[in-house]
Amino acid sequence: MWIYTLVGLVALLAGIAIGFFIARRYMMNYLKKNPPINEQMLRMMMAQMGMKPSQKKINQMMQAMNKQTK
Repeated sequence: MWIYTLVGLVALLAGIAIGFFIARRYMMNYLKKNPPINEQMLRMMMAQMGMKPSQKKINQMMQAMNKQTK
């Protein structure tokens, strides 16, 4: 009876490990295809909205977004 418990435990641990690596690979590919917002993207978005962004405003927005993601 203990052999079934051992096999179940080993299968559970293997599933967790495999799932972790699959999820990690998926996220790496996703971030490669869809990079997070950077200063250049912020400038383009603000220009599309009709704003003339200053470097100070860009820095403030980047700091706010970095703070929000943490």
